[in-house]
Amino acid sequence: AGMVWSGDLPGVETLKENIAAYFNVLQGFLLACHGSTVGAGPTLHKYITSSAKGVVDASFSLFKLAVSAYESGSPDRKTIIPPVTGTVWEACLALKKVPATNCIAIGRAMTLICVCLKDILREMKELPLGDDTKAEKSSNGDVAMSFSDKDESFSDLEEDEGFTEEEIAVAKLIIAVTADSLDAVKETIRFVTSLLKSSGNQSGAAEDKVESMENLLSHCRDVADQVNELGASVYAQDLSEMKSAIKRLYVGITGMCQEIAGLGGSPKNAYAAFSGFEKSLKALEEEIGEDVVDEMKNLTISPS
Repeated sequence: AGMVWSGDLPGVETLKENIAAYFNVLQGFLLACHGSTVGAGPTLHKYITSSAKGVVDASFSLFKLAVSAYESGSPDRKTIIPPVTGTVWEACLALKKVPATNCIAIGRAMTLICVCLKDILREMKELPLGDDTKAEKSSNGDVAMSFSDKDESFSDLEEDEGFTEEEIAVAKLIIAVTADSLDAVKETIRFVTSLLKSSGNQSGAAEDKVESMENLLSHCRDVADQVNELGASVYAQDLSEMKSAIKRLYVGITGMCQEIAGLGGSPKNAYAAFSGFEKSLKALEEEIGEDVVDEMKNLTISPS
C-alpha cells in the first residue's frame, strides 16, 4: 500500500509505475491464493476466497482514491489516504487468520454456529414469560425457563404481550430445544476435536475425513437455521411452521448421527446430546399436538 501512496503528491509517471508494480504484486497474490485452493473443501475454499477478496477490494479502493487525490490535488489527501491504506494492511493481516487445513476451517465454522445458537438462546431467555419465571433444567441439564401456573400476574401478561397459557408453554419448550441444540453442536465439536487429536501428526488421515466433516457441518447449519425459525415463530405461534421446523430438525439429528458414526472414534457423549435434543423436540411436538386438539375442541359449528 505504501508503494502506491506515501503521503506526498507523486508525479504522474511515478504514480503509474507504482500502480503497475502493485498490480503485478496483486496478480501474483491472486495466483498464490488460487494455488492454495487445490485440495480445499467448500469451507476452506470460502475462507480463502473471502480473505483474498478483502485484499483486492481494499486495494482497488486505494487505487481509486490515489488517482482521485492526484487529479484533484486535494489538500486533504494526507488525512484521506491513510485510513484506506490501513484498510489494505488490515485485509492483509486477516490472511494470517485463514485456517491452514480443511479440518481447522470446518471446526471454526462449527464454532460460529455455536455462537449463533448462543445468541438465539439469549434472546429467547429474554422473552417476557412472566415475573415468576424460574430456572428449569432441560433434558441435557441446560437452564430453560419455567412459568408457574399460579402466577397472579398471568392475566396482565396476556393483556400486555398477547401470550396465552398454551403459548407460554410452547415458548418454554422452544427454549429447551434451543438449549439442547446448542449442547448437541458443542458435543459435536468436542468429538471432532478429539478425533483430530487422536490422529496426531497423521494429517492425511484427518483430511480423508473432510467429506464427512463437511456433511456434518452442513447438518449443524441446518439445525441452527431451523432453531432460528422456531425462535422467530414464538410470537406468531404458527403451528404449521413449527411442525415443519421440527421435522427438519429430526432430519438434521439423524444426519449428524450418521456422519459421526462414519467418522469412527468414541461418540458416546455426542449421541447422549443428540438423544436429549430428540427428547426436547418430542416434548415440543406433543405440546403443539395438544394445542391443535384443544383448538379443535373450542371450535363451534353454527347450525345451517
